[in-house]
Amino acid sequence: MTEITAEDDGLPWSEVGAWTEDKHTLVALYDKLFSTGMKNRWPTRVYIDLYAGPGFVRVRGTNRMMVGSPLLALGVPDPFDRYVFGESDPTLLSALEKRVNRLFPKADARFVRGDCNETIEEVCANIPSPSKDHGVLSFCFVDPYDISIKFSTVRRLSSYYMDFLFLLAVHMDANRNLEHYFNPSNSKIEDFLGLPDWRERWRIAEGQGTRFPRFLAVEYAGQMETLGYLPMPWDKMKQVRSDERNLPLYRLALFSRHQLAYEFWDEVLYYSSNQRTLFEG
Repeated sequence: MTEITAEDDGLPWSEVGAWTEDKHTLVALYDKLFSTGMKNRWPTRVYIDLYAGPGFVRVRGTNRMMVGSPLLALGVPDPFDRYVFGESDPTLLSALEKRVNRLFPKADARFVRGDCNETIEEVCANIPSPSKDHGVLSFCFVDPYDISIKFSTVRRLSSYYMDFLFLLAVHMDANRNLEHYFNPSNSKIEDFLGLPDWRERWRIAEGQGTRFPRFLAVEYAGQMETLGYLPMPWDKMKQVRSDERNLPLYRLALFSRHQLAYEFWDEVLYYSSNQRTLFEG
């Protein structure tokens, strides 16, 4: 791993909760396993981060800064062949670009400004085209603050050979705003799941005693299966809780068409559950 120290470099940064450190540890380990495990299997490996942020973040209420997901992915021992970073905030994207150019000047990094649901074709245009003798495998990290990613966007990306690691904000957003989202005029969950009849499905699940966060996550996994992805059970979706009140915030869920990716994910879960040193050996 390329060691990077996050410090105030005069560029903008984002504020995050302390629990973000746990998330970044898990994501960094999966990045490492994926990039190294696939380097001799695929001629070209692409890393995509649809909600990239500025590269450095600061823990809310402290002066402690951390390295964000884009720079963690750039620092893996076997770097990806191309990086595509999307970010809707132009100020944050500019900060990321400057940090990438300073810290990883040789990286093939592309930057896409705007909401990924609106810029998805530009994102796709930056994915190298495969050929019969030259395969391209992509890994897409989807880390929104809420359930803003549309399933139509994911469906478009799934037309490539692509694995996904999602932050499913089924606790921190969807569960807290259920009454608002249940309004027939609100299409956010329909867009998120790609299911126009989700309200009817929810009434059935609620009658069976299912809690709303689990309903959303399970339905999402089912939708990914319609795109050819292997099942991702609820208990393999890593739960991350807040530091302050120990409330569940979201689930980290992996989706791949290949079993090897799930073996990598099992290793991530093993280390996180046993609190071992993630990069030992």
